[in-house]
Amino acid sequence: MTVEIDVVYQGELRCQATHGPSGVQVVTDAPVDNCGKGESFSPTDLVATALGGCILTILGIVSERHGIALEGTTIKVEKHMVADPVRRIGSLPVVVNMSCAVEEKHKSLLENAAATCPVHQSLHPEIAKPITFVWK
Repeated sequence: MTVEIDVVYQGELRCQATHGPSGVQVVTDAPVDNCGKGESFSPTDLVATALGGCILTILGIVSERHGIALEGTTIKVEKHMVADPVRRIGSLPVVVNMSCAVEEKHKSLLENAAATCPVHQSLHPEIAKPITFVWK
């Protein structure tokens, strides 16, 4: 499946991206520590957002298949940048806060599902991306 995303530079380190299938738009700004205004998500913030959204989506698919209530579950992703040898994302630790009790037999199922989300699998292996579950 191919999805087209069009990105237009608007000046002052701001870009506007348009999702081809839906027409939904997202604006990015360079972060303050990299010459920008930091008035919106930076491109690397969107990588962290994509990881959190992807993990939660995959957990939703697995939860629906196994009758696990997932509503209210939250994810927090921390983005840590490094500068050496080049400026890049160094780590993306993820914490999954489960909103409801989960049977022991389903815990490893959910943990494995989180680690196999497409974004997690697509990120460079040098980016640390540990996933921690907080079980209710």
